[in-house]
Amino acid sequence: MPMPQSADAKKVIARLAQSGTKKVKVAITDIDGVLRGKYLHFEKFSSAAESGFGFCNVVFGWDIADLCYDNTSYTGWHSGYPDALVELDLSTERNVPWDNNVPFFLGHFVKEDGTPLPVCPRQVLRRVVARAEAMGFVAKNGFEYEWFNFRETPASLDAKNYVRPTPITPGMFGYSLLRANYEREYFNALMDELAAFGVPLEGIHTETGPGVYEAAILYSPALESADRAVLFKAGVKEIARRFGIVPSFMAKWNAQLPGCSGHMHQSLWNQNGENVFFDASDPYKMSAIFKHYVAGQIRLLPELLPFYAPTINSYKRLVDGFWAPVRPSWGVDNRTVSHRVIPGSEKSTRVEVRVSGSDANPYLALAAALGSGLYGIEHKLPLEAPPVKGSGYAESNVPRLPRNLHEATERLAESKIAREIFGEEFIAHFVATREWEWRQFQDAVTDWELRRYFEII
Repeated sequence: MPMPQSADAKKVIARLAQSGTKKVKVAITDIDGVLRGKYLHFEKFSSAAESGFGFCNVVFGWDIADLCYDNTSYTGWHSGYPDALVELDLSTERNVPWDNNVPFFLGHFVKEDGTPLPVCPRQVLRRVVARAEAMGFVAKNGFEYEWFNFRETPASLDAKNYVRPTPITPGMFGYSLLRANYEREYFNALMDELAAFGVPLEGIHTETGPGVYEAAILYSPALESADRAVLFKAGVKEIARRFGIVPSFMAKWNAQLPGCSGHMHQSLWNQNGENVFFDASDPYKMSAIFKHYVAGQIRLLPELLPFYAPTINSYKRLVDGFWAPVRPSWGVDNRTVSHRVIPGSEKSTRVEVRVSGSDANPYLALAAALGSGLYGIEHKLPLEAPPVKGSGYAESNVPRLPRNLHEATERLAESKIAREIFGEEFIAHFVATREWEWRQFQDAVTDWELRRYFEII
């Protein structure tokens, strides 16, 4: 049984005991990046903080709708769904402002001997971060999220069969102070309460589409950045409920509107606090390390795409002319490519990974981006293609990314490099979950089919 952070645990327990708290909120994320958790009585938390606690491993044995996989080996009916051990990361401590300031901690899964559980997404990212540190780098990242907001409740959406939800504001009005003012209390609550929750926002504004917002989360070291992203999405949903709003981070809810991105701004720093991406002598301020990093990301993007686009719906976002990339390419301050290089000062030079959607698991999307970039550095991959100037959609000489989850999952299943970055056990499990997702879709009868075939055929 692991004994994580024993001295720190005693300090945290003593401080919370002195505060008189009666309960603590704890959470992990499942394979889809959904926050799953529970409230613990303080006495139970005291034990969990020092030695971990059991959490049913079904969270890695079912899909986003709680339907149990029939094709995974880690857990299933064959295993009886036993408990797996969760280790709380005490450095993630924060209070939930909209829940009476209840103390909150994130955790990750470990084996009985205390080593990382391979199928745990947070452990996957920790593995890649450790790889960066072994190479002498501190990886920093900032997530940006777009999402739509609807004047609905879960019950009203269910009654409508999720058809024609009502956006909180009409029309296409990006960067609109007027539209933001219509929901002033909600807008301000997001800025203020998320900051108090340890998820500081650099900014928030309306985007192009009815009721759609975009928020940029302040950059931080990679693991903290992914933690913030997971908590941002969960926090937005909980805050919105108070205002009679249902947010959606679905990649593409309407074929006529732009989809929702989950962009990642990335840079690497050395132990002296210097941005190793920056080179003042280069025309694009790109160091050799930066070029290798981007080359690795572009080279591996087609075979790692399910980490950026994990659902059936993800691929409805990756279409021409809707602000999402469709080919692995790079450009300088170009928003039509998959990798937007942003040259600036030593502090601000970075790459924006634009292929990831708001529906991606932040731990896995960031692990894929960072892991592929490090691979490019390790193998000194050249950035052979010139930067795209103009429309990335017109680059017909660059092969298109996989068009659906099935095609993308097949590419991932064949990838030896993915196994090197993520580990064999995780890849086998994740591939099986994506194959399951595709099967569920193949068996479904959609509204499109009903409209097309019901009467006329």
